[in-house]
Amino acid sequence: MLASRFGSLSPVLRSDRPLSDDQIRAVVPSIYADAPHGSRSERYSYIPTAAVLTELRKEGFQPFMVTQTRVRNEDRREHTKHMIRLRHANQVNDSIANEIILLNSHDGTSSYQMLAGAFRFVCANGLVCGDTVADVRIPHKGDVTGQVIEGAYEVLDSFERAQESREAMQAVTLDEGEAHILARAALALKYHDPDKPAPITESQILLPRRYDDRRPDIRLNRSLWLLAEGMRQLKA
Repeated sequence: MLASRFGSLSPVLRSDRPLSDDQIRAVVPSIYADAPHGSRSERYSYIPTAAVLTELRKEGFQPFMVTQTRVRNEDRREHTKHMIRLRHANQVNDSIANEIILLNSHDGTSSYQMLAGAFRFVCANGLVCGDTVADVRIPHKGDVTGQVIEGAYEVLDSFERAQESREAMQAVTLDEGEAHILARAALALKYHDPDKPAPITESQILLPRRYDDRRPDIRLNRSLWLLAEGMRQLKA
């Protein structure tokens, strides 16, 4: 999972088409820092986010959302923690798609992290959810160049596995009766004391919390994704 979060007042830019460098720089300048913040010692290994972004663009991934932390000290604005979300240009507006999430900083407030999987936008502060198939984390110390390159290949190679898993889950659907049986079994496993009734009902477990999930489509609900994967394994 993403090893960080961004506050509701953090600068953020999201578009339904690929973002240009000029658009990104105007809102999230920390991505383009050409050197680490002055507070870093010689032991700090600088990992240039802009260079990684350039290479991912060559592989067909385009940035469609960027954000960085809100800082009190303007001296850190161009080096602070930031996040980029990238998809193929023709998948930017898809509800769920193969995606790369890149997290980094140039002032020591975050390690370098790259995730790959099928993610979706949850709220305006940059929160995402989905299934991760690759998670590369690299601290800013030592010889990091080889680790960054190897991690990028690991992330790119993971998408074939993600596609196979997603197609398998989409092939499994539950009718209302099956869903309630599975919810009942989950409650029995979690709350097994017969003298204490469960604090939640089967219907509440199955009720989508997000407005966008309020339709009978198992593919769009994170909790039902987990149910689908379990049922797929049982029926295999």
